[in-house]
Amino acid sequence: MYLPIISPSAAPCRLILYIFLLWLVSVAAYAVPAQDVGGKDVRLADFPVGYFIDSSESLTYETAQNKTFEATNSTATLGTGASVTWHRITLDNAGPEAKALFLHLPAAFQVRALEIYEERSQSLVGQARVDLNNASNNPLMYRGTVVYPFSVPAGETTVLFVRSHLYSHQWFAAEIYDDQNSRKALVGGHLDIALLVGMMVALVFYNGLLYFATSKKENILYSLYLISGVVWIALSYGLIAEAFNIYGDAVFILNLSVFTMPIFLVLFMMSIFETREFYITEHRVLSGLLVLLVGGFCYGLFDIEAALIPASSLAALMMLVTFSVSLSMWRKGNPLAKFFLVGHSFFVVFNGFAVLFYKGVIEPNYLNSHGVGIGIVLEAITLAFIISYRIKVLEDIRAQQGELKRQAATDPLTQLYNRRYFMTEGESLIEKARALGEPVSVVTLDIDYFKKVNDTYGHHAGDLVLKGVAVNLQKFSRDRDLIARFGGEEFMVLLPGADHAEAKGCAERIRQGVEKHSVQVGDGVSIRVTVSLGVTQINSAKESLEAAANRADKALYDAKTGGRNRVCCAA
Repeated sequence: MYLPIISPSAAPCRLILYIFLLWLVSVAAYAVPAQDVGGKDVRLADFPVGYFIDSSESLTYETAQNKTFEATNSTATLGTGASVTWHRITLDNAGPEAKALFLHLPAAFQVRALEIYEERSQSLVGQARVDLNNASNNPLMYRGTVVYPFSVPAGETTVLFVRSHLYSHQWFAAEIYDDQNSRKALVGGHLDIALLVGMMVALVFYNGLLYFATSKKENILYSLYLISGVVWIALSYGLIAEAFNIYGDAVFILNLSVFTMPIFLVLFMMSIFETREFYITEHRVLSGLLVLLVGGFCYGLFDIEAALIPASSLAALMMLVTFSVSLSMWRKGNPLAKFFLVGHSFFVVFNGFAVLFYKGVIEPNYLNSHGVGIGIVLEAITLAFIISYRIKVLEDIRAQQGELKRQAATDPLTQLYNRRYFMTEGESLIEKARALGEPVSVVTLDIDYFKKVNDTYGHHAGDLVLKGVAVNLQKFSRDRDLIARFGGEEFMVLLPGADHAEAKGCAERIRQGVEKHSVQVGDGVSIRVTVSLGVTQINSAKESLEAAANRADKALYDAKTGGRNRVCCAA
């Protein structure tokens, strides 16, 4: 502030104005109103606090207490330009009794060092220092919260100065409680964070199992993304401090997860959308973003504090790029992009609040301070749905392909295998029998006087007869036998592991079964047919299936010329 120099001859009114301005300057340093703690129940979680940014990072208490403190709230964020900040809390006791109180600093787990100075009547009556690198056994540290006991005598004022030294982003949270409310505040904390972490850990295990079941790399990338998110949420919201009682530099390095999260998310997008093959432009954009993220991660390995300063800006760029890329793929017709957009919208919106919170642009509240965790969990759930949906799509495609293969290998009328499949699969079975030293035989079958059935009763009746013979072939053959309709009224059975005698017995059972079977063709008309069969054992060491089938056909011809409805064996 510029003040004019007053000469001895100045008018009295100018002297009065000068004194008034000096008074205003002195009052500005204490413009933050005091809180009355004289009531019976003391539970302050939202109250005005003064702050002063120590850009030199070297001011002592004696110097800092005379600085001008600006007004803020007991929960505040100041961004990246306030590594060392002094906070001033003024408490009045208008009650008749002295108050024994506790200052809670619930965000202490993420600072480098804290100093607390207790002042009364402009005299220092108490002080404490907590170095987070040696805080595990500090009596003031309780599950990530610094708890400083102090008192406010009746009719007096106590001023608390808190020097907060953070690594990168400066945020501050303070609460004032009496003994009973202090105990309540320290019990059951971080239940919401534990719930978020538990949900994500469950998703990690689920996708780990999916990876082992499908060997799809997007499952492992998604699991790594979730693990990074779990680490960041547990670290940033104090769950690691509460569970393991470790603080300072030892865990601060885990903030590298702020880079690994988007790295694995981008890799996941590349994999599940197959950008390298189908979306060249989007793939190049994601690759450029990936280079920036990996560069930030590598920089953080050497100087994590400096790397975290632009991290929020890099996060904003990542959200813009990934959202734009997914929108582009959705417009190009990718069926998964619309689901990704829904989940990523949660991530972008909630993380947008968080970025503004970390930069000190918006006022802190639960939604802003927990935006990253909420956004990650909501997106993680949606991405899990995308993976499940993609698996369903792939299974549907496989099922369709399987059905097409089945149709290509199956006779549409009898649902037995067709000639082409029989010859291909039969050669494989003969090769297997040769390797195992097992016998293998073949049976050919032909329906007797089938043309007469068609001429007398029509082709519909002939189809019913063919189906009836197919049913008996399946009924009197073994499960491992290969059965096919070769065409017309001719069928063939390959019997792995069956010698000549066993194949002949199987053929006889089939003959008898068909003979006893009657086919209802409508209007009370039933038809009985007989079959002739030829049997031979295959010389698997030197004979092909086709050659063996030809020998069985000769035996079938002998059965036909010998009177039909009989089994004949090839020599």
